[in-house]
Amino acid sequence: MGKIVVVGSINVDMVFTSDKRPKAGETVIGNTFSLIPGGKGANQAVAASKLGADTYMIGCVGNDSNGEFSLKNLRDMKVNTRAVKIVDKAPTGLANIIVADNDNSIIVIPGANFEMDKDVIKENKALLLSADMVLLQLEIPMEVVEYVVDICAENKVRVLINPAPAAPLKKSLIEKATYITPNEHELRLIFDNQETDAVLKQYPNKLIVTMGSRGVKYHDGNEIREVPSNKVDVVDTTGAGDTFCGALAAALVRGDSIEGAVIFANKAASFTVTRLGAQSGMPELADLL
Repeated sequence: MGKIVVVGSINVDMVFTSDKRPKAGETVIGNTFSLIPGGKGANQAVAASKLGADTYMIGCVGNDSNGEFSLKNLRDMKVNTRAVKIVDKAPTGLANIIVADNDNSIIVIPGANFEMDKDVIKENKALLLSADMVLLQLEIPMEVVEYVVDICAENKVRVLINPAPAAPLKKSLIEKATYITPNEHELRLIFDNQETDAVLKQYPNKLIVTMGSRGVKYHDGNEIREVPSNKVDVVDTTGAGDTFCGALAAALVRGDSIEGAVIFANKAASFTVTRLGAQSGMPELADLL
């Protein structure tokens, strides 16, 4: 199995579940509360690791109990944390997640994730260059994302960017990335509301658009391909996108075709939504076989 290096966020998720989502000014009685390891970077690292990839994490946590909790969890999930920096001037990132009405709403406090800088990347450049795939998201400073992509492009290391949370991307960044995995909302923001199929034709085998319950779309160089989602009973959609990205990277570094990798990642994401929690819901390789 290939080597994946994830450069990204590490959070602790505070998850509240309720039958009803509160409106502005309203208080509702909830059902459960959980403290769960999260962050898009950490989630995607765990997804890739659980599916058999040799996975390393580059990120920052605070010098606090949430940081200890996050690092222990990553190690328990067999993610190598030697490149995770513990910082004193910011707390570990936090996400407040409300799960209600078969969907979720999230507020993220970046904390230590925004202490990621070029020096952290320079310290771990050798690790980046040893990767079969580098996986990025946008919960760390954009200048760090751009710096990592530049290093990888110069050294012919494949890069997968998950442009979430949604933010504009420089055209040079889009050109240098090997794969980009936006959802429909992110695609519209990045490409100025252009029609999905038109954008896919411009970036064959690079743009892989996730469409929730409607599956996944990409252009294979000849035609637009649609991979339908698997019909499952939805328990919690948190982490489905992260599972897709981690699984896609894991499949690509083991040598799957794009088509095979997309089908595999779609299946993994479908499995995740049948369980509560992002990382705890992610499948092991045996679950998908």
